[in-house]
Amino acid sequence: MKGQTKGRKNKGEGRPAGARGTGGKTERMYLHRSAAGREPRVSRRYDAAFRVSNAYRRSLPDMMEAAQDSIQGAQVAIQQVGVSDFKLPLRFRTKRGSILTLEASITGTVSLQAELKGINMSRIVRSFYEYRRDVFTGEKVGRILQSYLRRVESKEARLRMQFSYPMLQDSLRSGLKGYQFYNVAFEGVMTREGEYRRFIHFDFVYSSACPCSAELAEHARDRRGIYCVPHSQRSKARLVLEEVPGKKIWIEDIQALCVRALRTETQVMVKREDEQAFAELNGAHLKFVEDAARLLYRELNGDRRIHDFQVACAHLESLHSHNAVSVICKGVKGGLKADFSDFGALVC
Repeated sequence: MKGQTKGRKNKGEGRPAGARGTGGKTERMYLHRSAAGREPRVSRRYDAAFRVSNAYRRSLPDMMEAAQDSIQGAQVAIQQVGVSDFKLPLRFRTKRGSILTLEASITGTVSLQAELKGINMSRIVRSFYEYRRDVFTGEKVGRILQSYLRRVESKEARLRMQFSYPMLQDSLRSGLKGYQFYNVAFEGVMTREGEYRRFIHFDFVYSSACPCSAELAEHARDRRGIYCVPHSQRSKARLVLEEVPGKKIWIEDIQALCVRALRTETQVMVKREDEQAFAELNGAHLKFVEDAARLLYRELNGDRRIHDFQVACAHLESLHSHNAVSVICKGVKGGLKADFSDFGALVC
């Protein structure tokens, strides 16, 4: 038996890679040349010289014309469908009249009726590009919304442009200046009833010194002669403001409202006299996270350009391993609610 197995090859041993079947024949592969040199069944190439004619373009298949039975899943309406985070350099006007060109991240969505397969998403982007050289305002967002509502044959639409807005900030005492950058978004919503609503999203970063910690530190110094450092932390307020129709509130105005309310905005350029001043400023304006929400409420509620608002605050505790948070809204019937829950986005 040993002699019979000597020199016997295992099944398939010695075949070239890619060879299959019997008799040593090599089958053609679909996308790649086989090891035996046979060309693939499908040719893969890009024809850089090809030019699209109108007739060829009309011949291209369109999934929007597919039968309703091509819709997968439940045949129901979708509230928002579209594109997110496409970038453009857009122009914005400052309160003083100068023009800034800033990188903007854009999200555009529309509603989709139950009987439709989908939307032509590139139309949203193309509609926006037609306005790319314009100066952007809340009114401009409304015109873009109307444009792509017509193009995609939808009932509702939403457009959001997010960008980082620079403002020159004075130091507290040294006379230095430095740029503070604010996360801002313009949002426009066209409702099914044809109502246009304008929103501004604005992030404000500030310092919050704890009133309780400050009292306890003074108690230790007074009763026991012990030096203590009250705890304070970097904090963030996220505002959503709905403008009154026909009224305009500038980004600079929103920043000023926040400064008046909270007083302790973080600093950009600092020398020793500025650092001392900031310590004094925090001592003069101690605040819990509840105080921050109420202080902002008072300022926003008193501005006649603001129809509705929501404020979410987070104090990134230096005492605890967790953060302190609060949410407040104006309380307009049918308006914004205090339902903010994405507190992780407030880490700064």
